[in-house]
Amino acid sequence: MTYYLGIDIGTSSIKVVLLDAEQRQHGMASRPLSVSRPAPGWSEQAPASWWEAVDSAISELACQQPDKMAATRAIGLSGQMHGLVALDGQDRPLRDAILWNDSRAGAEASELQNRYPEFARIGGNLVMAGFTAAKAVWMARHEPELFDKIETILLPKDYVRFCLTGKKISDMSDASGTLWLDIARRCWSEKLLDICGLGLLQMPALVEGSEVSAILLPELAQKWGMTSEVVIAGGAGDNAAAAIGLGLRNPADGFVSLGTSGVVFQITHGFCEQADKAVHAFCHALPGSWHQMGVILSASDSLSWLSEIAGQPVPALLAQMRPEDNHKCWPVFHPYLSGERTPHNDPDAKGGFFGLSRRDGTGDLTRAVLQGVAFALADALAVLDTPEEIGMLIATGGGAKNDYWLSVIASLTGCKIGVPENTDIGAAMGAARLAMLADGHSLAHICTPPRLSHIIDPDPALAASLQPGYQFSQTLYPLMTKK
Repeated sequence: MTYYLGIDIGTSSIKVVLLDAEQRQHGMASRPLSVSRPAPGWSEQAPASWWEAVDSAISELACQQPDKMAATRAIGLSGQMHGLVALDGQDRPLRDAILWNDSRAGAEASELQNRYPEFARIGGNLVMAGFTAAKAVWMARHEPELFDKIETILLPKDYVRFCLTGKKISDMSDASGTLWLDIARRCWSEKLLDICGLGLLQMPALVEGSEVSAILLPELAQKWGMTSEVVIAGGAGDNAAAAIGLGLRNPADGFVSLGTSGVVFQITHGFCEQADKAVHAFCHALPGSWHQMGVILSASDSLSWLSEIAGQPVPALLAQMRPEDNHKCWPVFHPYLSGERTPHNDPDAKGGFFGLSRRDGTGDLTRAVLQGVAFALADALAVLDTPEEIGMLIATGGGAKNDYWLSVIASLTGCKIGVPENTDIGAAMGAARLAMLADGHSLAHICTPPRLSHIIDPDPALAASLQPGYQFSQTLYPLMTKK
């Protein structure tokens, strides 16, 4: 039996899974990560912390499963997208990585968007503060002495790949989120790089997510007890990897993710640019495949925020929701706690509760948060524009364990939602599957959908009862924006 590792570099943790060739899990290890916020709107991590966590987690699996680790053939990578990892001429990070949810580059993003329509036409997306290109321009303006020393720019998972292999390589899906990729042609755009004061020589090589990218360094293979040559797959950005983990590979396949951020995701038959609605049009992790995404920045993070200010854990908040109030839509919660992407592209967007009354308690606020996130996801799904109609959304992420939340989303969007038996299937599983593909397994055998525990149908009565709150929520953003 052969074995495969999937590594996911998340924002709050790294996760490593060990699968056999039949995709049965034989081990999992994770390590927490911390985020530094040195100024309002900033979000950073030390790249060394990713590698230390990965090394520690794989070492744990090597101790627990030495025979299986010895038979490991390939490793796949997934990671948080958009992070700027700037390396100098000695391949040392020049500063902490600027993460996907960092909003400092709002002014630079607006300028690039207004002056250079090429980003939407070639890069397939509006320029957003969270994307790598805007961060690089911010660095050039505010840290020019560091910017001038940049030898290479990598994404978070690709920094880990560099530590694993000594090679600077990225994949098409993750590279799409830099805004420097020609999405239709699946190659770096020299024109878009030049606008940001960068060149092709500062970019990593590109491979498809299911291809071999490099070979694990022999000293690491020996340290972890791996006895054969171990290949590293191209891998994917976190959402594309999650789609692979969920078996999504055909046009119209889609998922809804309720993680820290919220995502509605659909495979497309080709490059379908919809930048004017702040829809992300990216390369998928498989050759000749693309996808669209609508992204909101605070999904389960909105619940975490409420937990923090209420001084109660999330399960306790959820337990205070009264089932008899499920059809109520007041108060209304606006989930733009960290700015917003789809459909507004506004890093300065604000959140809040509206329509509060003296009798409202934490259970009412919790219900409002679930509904408000669902409202935002419905807005995001409404602006996806592809020739194919989504038949069913597969639910994933921590929030997928809450059937009421999924029922609100299904009812607002009109989409059936399939709930896997294991709702924790995610990017690490997708990374391991990409490792299997890189090792020669067939796509039809590997990329299969999960077994569903149940399907949630849209509830017309719930949809009707939520409409007043949903319609009110859509009036709030224009009133609160500075634009």
